Amino acid sequence: VGEGRPGVAATLRALNGALGRPGALWVKESGARNLRHRDFLAPRAALGAAFPGGQVPPEAVSAVLSLRGSSVLPLRGCRDTPAGLAVQVRRPEAFQRLLGPLPGPALPAAGARESPVVLHCPALRCPAVLRPRHLRPVLLADHLAQLLRAQGVGVRLVPALAQEGSSEVLRQLHVDWPSSSGGSSLPEAVSALKTALGRAPCATACEQGPGTAALPEGVIGKVHLKSFVEQQGLVGYDPNLDVLLVTEGMLRSLAELQQVVQQCLVSDSVALPASHFPEGLGSCCSIVHVVNCEEEFQQQQLDLLWRILDPGAHTALQKHLVCGPVKVTNPSSPIGADQYFQLRKHLMYEASVMKYGELAQDEAWREVIDTLTAAAIRFEMLSTAHRSQITLDLENSSISTKGTKSGAFVMYNCARLATLFDSFQRAVEQGTYPPLPPVSELNFSCLREEGEWILLFNYLLPFPEVLQQAAQLPTPSKGIRITANTETVCKFLIQLSMDFSSYYNRVHVLGEPFPHLFDQMFARLQLLGAVRDVFHSALATLHLPPLSQI
Repeated sequence: VGEGRPGVAATLRALNGALGRPGALWVKESGARNLRHRDFLAPRAALGAAFPGGQVPPEAVSAVLSLRGSSVLPLRGCRDTPAGLAVQVRRPEAFQRLLGPLPGPALPAAGARESPVVLHCPALRCPAVLRPRHLRPVLLADHLAQLLRAQGVGVRLVPALAQEGSSEVLRQLHVDWPSSSGGSSLPEAVSALKTALGRAPCATACEQGPGTAALPEGVIGKVHLKSFVEQQGLVGYDPNLDVLLVTEGMLRSLAELQQVVQQCLVSDSVALPASHFPEGLGSCCSIVHVVNCEEEFQQQQLDLLWRILDPGAHTALQKHLVCGPVKVTNPSSPIGADQYFQLRKHLMYEASVMKYGELAQDEAWREVIDTLTAAAIRFEMLSTAHRSQITLDLENSSISTKGTKSGAFVMYNCARLATLFDSFQRAVEQGTYPPLPPVSELNFSCLREEGEWILLFNYLLPFPEVLQQAAQLPTPSKGIRITANTETVCKFLIQLSMDFSSYYNRVHVLGEPFPHLFDQMFARLQLLGAVRDVFHSALATLHLPPLSQI
């Protein structure tokens, strides 16, 4: 979390430290009912396990009340209640400290800089036609790349796009993926891998002669994967992996990966001395294969082939992020990603016409409808944990700007904020209201509505930590699969939209132009301006531009 800004994790660490017991005793409240009485709670059961008879010593309570620090929320009370030890935050001061400019992610400490990451999405290499099941890992990798970059991690994406059809549907979905360029040195890299294949102890040449079965065209060698896995003591691989027939296409895939890794290492070694990398690995980068479950077996084959042909630190750091299946209900025939986009676009268009009438058929709405469609598809694909199955009902017309699980609902609420500030700016220009004063002159004690604290405490406060957690790629204790919290940002935005919508429907922000009402209006505008910034920052990780109208 940025220096000088209170954070959830830092406050919880300080609260736990004040009680002088190991382990995490405190929890942050989030429900509206509990937030009426407390903001943090050390539950009675946890206190009973930590203190004799569950009785917290007076000096520990005093230590809680005396907590100070730029990263710790200001606390105003610590009470012993039937539920446990309850703490409330000094809310006006918390509003004051949190409603300044939204800080960027904290820079890693010297020597703690994370190694770069290569995200490999084989779905872009194989199919002649992209299908919804291929879109899921592509959208996930695109989102993960943005999250990592927001934390200062270098990211490379592979493979480079070559197919025009794929490029068009990905452009419609706002996917930022590199395209192939001329002048590639892939032939030389493929030739070097062929040489390595001829020397590999686990490989045998594919000799054909009288009495031998004909091999598929393009096969240039065999590799015994099972014996390699056993010799190296590798775990997490499919037990059915055995003999792999190596083709030129496989070597081209590995050659492209190899080149991207080398480029990544060169650029990173310029930015950081080798002494900053983990001992024994030298310059290294993490390689994450983002695959759907149907491609997992083939990618494990390529993973092992690469380890055999190019042993080293980078191939040893390969991990697999596997997406669950994408089930399409009642398809008359297999549909492509472009058809999927058009079906969702048609539903979004119909919903807009129903809500706004003929305006939705105006030419100016085309870009809005396209953005709403991209948002609907991204949220449909990314708001579910990547390991779980997704079911697409392509005949269901329930997607609308009011569907609380839809990306369109998020975009709708983002546009409501844009409309609010446009209305305020016009009123200022017309002399109805004075301009918004500096933050230091605002009176945040005017913010007493329940929804205002919920917006600050559940969204503005934890947002930097939400982005950090969503970008984490934890190393598995064993095996090659990793799990990422790639659904976190979508779920955060959906919940934020629901709570903001509830608040905005209750509260009239731009009130009558009476001076005695300006303090509250200005404090609310400052709060909602920060909410707008959170919307924009979160949507940027999904490559979704905020809408100014809807």
